[in-house]
Amino acid sequence: MTSEPQRLQYLEAMGLTAWVARYRLPHARPSEACEWELPERPAASPPAERLHALLDEADAAARQAPSGPPVAEPPRASAPKRARQLLGIGAGDEETGQATRQEATLDVSKPAQEPLRFTLQVTCVAGRWLVAVPREAPLGIDQGQLLGNLLQAAGIAAESPLVFETFRWPPMENLPVEAPLEEAREGLQAFIEGTRRRGWALERILVFGHDETMDRLLGSQQGAFELLGLPGWQGPSLAELTQSAAAKRELWPTLLEWRRAWSAPGSEADD
Repeated sequence: MTSEPQRLQYLEAMGLTAWVARYRLPHARPSEACEWELPERPAASPPAERLHALLDEADAAARQAPSGPPVAEPPRASAPKRARQLLGIGAGDEETGQATRQEATLDVSKPAQEPLRFTLQVTCVAGRWLVAVPREAPLGIDQGQLLGNLLQAAGIAAESPLVFETFRWPPMENLPVEAPLEEAREGLQAFIEGTRRRGWALERILVFGHDETMDRLLGSQQGAFELLGLPGWQGPSLAELTQSAAAKRELWPTLLEWRRAWSAPGSEADD
């Protein structure tokens, strides 16, 4: 005859839940009193002990492996040794010391690089011509008036006054840098692409002033900027033009070229 503990074990093995009455129904006969001890389930071993057991099994399997010609092991073959190091288990043998030295060599990080730094004051004339001034501070009132007079003399219909915005690179400090020049170029290109979403259809670029970093990024060659693939002009800064009458006179032939290019936007590709 099957005892009550065995019956409960059978039910548990079949996945059935055994229900035990807790309340006595009215006029029901009392249940027969019985006492038994249920078998205790073995306590689950901690994760660290299971990991130690797996590591011991891996070492035992490696010792029992048949000898033969050396075969290149996959990178994960050193996982037990690495795991032992993380657990604080010192192997002390020469092979483990070599693996540790190799891992330390691979973990050496590359030397940090400094990003390129530049700041531009940027505006757009009628959504067509980009005007860039390499400088940290906003333009003064006299420089803004001079720019407006130059554009007016060239027959370029500009907003009065032009509103400049600041573009600064890098946008955030303490960021990891791997390729300073390439990252700065991509950042400037991304900024220009973003202006197209605001309705700027750029045809030409005017740069007032020279900056070593900006000159490297733009790649000015024969009246065009290689970085952006647009024709353009780069000349004296607005501060120099404001103070030098000779610089203004030398700029007059350029104003005539601007007038021709502005009045014939369809010929930009032929410039």
